[in-house]
Amino acid sequence: MNSSIQSPAKWHIKFLTSLLAPVNFIVFFFLDFLDAILCIIYRYLDQFLEGKATACYCGSRGDERENADGHGEYELSDTLYGRRNVFRRIGLVGFSRRCEDSEKMNGGLVWNRWSDCGCSSCVDGMENGNQKLYVAVREPPRGRSEKPEENVIFLHGFLSSSSLWTETVFPNLSGTTKQNYRLFAVDLLGFGRSPKPRDSFYTMKDHLEKIEESVIHQFGLNSFHLVAHSMGCLIALALAAKYSNSVKTITLVAPPYFPSKDGAAMTVLENLAAKRVWPPLLFGSSVMSWYEHVGRCACFFICRNHRIWEWILRRINPRRDIDFRVIDLTKHTHHSAWHSMHNVICGGAKLMDGYLDELTKAGIKIDIHHGDWDVVAPIECSYNLKKKAVDATINMVKNANHQTIILGREREFTQDLEFIWANTADIERF
Repeated sequence: MNSSIQSPAKWHIKFLTSLLAPVNFIVFFFLDFLDAILCIIYRYLDQFLEGKATACYCGSRGDERENADGHGEYELSDTLYGRRNVFRRIGLVGFSRRCEDSEKMNGGLVWNRWSDCGCSSCVDGMENGNQKLYVAVREPPRGRSEKPEENVIFLHGFLSSSSLWTETVFPNLSGTTKQNYRLFAVDLLGFGRSPKPRDSFYTMKDHLEKIEESVIHQFGLNSFHLVAHSMGCLIALALAAKYSNSVKTITLVAPPYFPSKDGAAMTVLENLAAKRVWPPLLFGSSVMSWYEHVGRCACFFICRNHRIWEWILRRINPRRDIDFRVIDLTKHTHHSAWHSMHNVICGGAKLMDGYLDELTKAGIKIDIHHGDWDVVAPIECSYNLKKKAVDATINMVKNANHQTIILGREREFTQDLEFIWANTADIERF
């Protein structure tokens, strides 16, 4: 009886899938062509406006820039050059032509492209030579004679910022936590109010070094807890493996983890950003992840003109503040987002199992929070992670997706964090 009930449903899904197949082909065939044309357009615009064309990844692996070579955490992802494109395959419109990168124009250092925003909040920390990350710090009240007993580092996800934590967790802290914990919410390199250097490839190593410099060394942290969401989970695992003697707990929220046997960069890209027009969120992710020049156009219209969009939103609803997620969505450059997506989320996948081995040996507690409605990083990611780190605990939240795992349940989530920290308060790491 059950089979007779399920059979029509399965047939319906197969019918819809087959119906969308030709639509997928037509849409992404057009995007392949559009990206090829935009490659030529941007090449000449960069040449005209900056004096030299900017390198892209439309060529073969052999066209890789010399200073981009490296191994492990320094390595560039295979997805930068391995993305399928019909017109690249047939060698049309000069895809194999090599372009040299340019960092200078008229003898001066150019921190942002002509297609990026140049407002003070976007280039702050670059023109004045300060390359440290922006860190929102919450200190215990003054008057305490002793130093804070605990430190917590918060790392946000892709296209987000420290506001994810300062707007959700920080306002819901208990009095005890406010008295005894020092909190550090970081804007990752290339996002929020942190520098967005044009000469960085935003590899795992680049992100780690900036967190070390701007948080661990800057504030002299000998021990700390880690809390991370989405892409930040991958960076948190890398940071924890390097500082396994200092980390007390790790809380991962919706980690995009793929086992090493499935961890090839292209496999991760195809899982997280499959070329499909439905659902819309997946379509948007696929366009921004597979098409370098189409993505640059989107950043040109949205990110470069974020002040205009903010002005419009304030006029539409002057009595309400703009949601921090809308602001965060524009606070990056195409260069920083593109390379972080490929070099951290895709390319970093093959490093995760090694990090987890280190953390398992060190006996560090890993707590995972995941929504069962998450379509960005399916809940299978967390189950696979637990297979590797058998002592990890999974808190599956029903009816929660990639965002509502935190948003909408801020108080409950904060209480969960405080419970995790309190249970390990007596752990000493050196």
